[in-house]
Amino acid sequence: MNIGYARVSTAKQDLDRQLDALRSEGIPAKRIYVDKKSGSTTNRPGLHEALDQARDGDVIVVHTLDRLGRTVRDTLNLIHDLAARGVGVRNLADPIRVDSANQEDPMSQLAVVMLALFGQMERTYAIERAAHARAVATSKGKRIGRPSVVDPTKLDYAAHLRDEGLSISQIVAKTGITRSSLYRHLPPRPAKTLTAEEERDTH
Repeated sequence: MNIGYARVSTAKQDLDRQLDALRSEGIPAKRIYVDKKSGSTTNRPGLHEALDQARDGDVIVVHTLDRLGRTVRDTLNLIHDLAARGVGVRNLADPIRVDSANQEDPMSQLAVVMLALFGQMERTYAIERAAHARAVATSKGKRIGRPSVVDPTKLDYAAHLRDEGLSISQIVAKTGITRSSLYRHLPPRPAKTLTAEEERDTH
């Protein structure tokens, strides 16, 4: 059975396009899981629910593979993890078409190999960029390495203040935690999990 997954990127029209493509594949709205936050967050309850619902023989269908992961490596790791469970992944609109459930199709398997190659290239470039950034920072006398650990009690208080509606500037003033540390460590607000069926009912 097919399970659909869609995630908003920059505009509502983008999400609508994904949902229309998944419905055209015959996937019922109640089997399409949706995340309405952008790809910059790792809090993706819709994707987690889709993965939890997938069973041996199912296929997770997405409009494009970048909906599944923030990087090629993330996406490739997910494809392999699902394959170990007997769950396939199929995309609809990427230039490279992937159908990991079709073990008999050599082109589908070649696409997965190409993804692995792109993932390795991406990792290599990321390491080179990080090394360059460290070298530049060191040359300017900046301190590099792990940031100091934020007091968890203060962080809990900051989360409470955020939930009470205070701005980041007000939270900084009350807790003494820097703005950058708040953005890095403050837990995200829980996102509501929606299926496409529930999304339709909200309009």
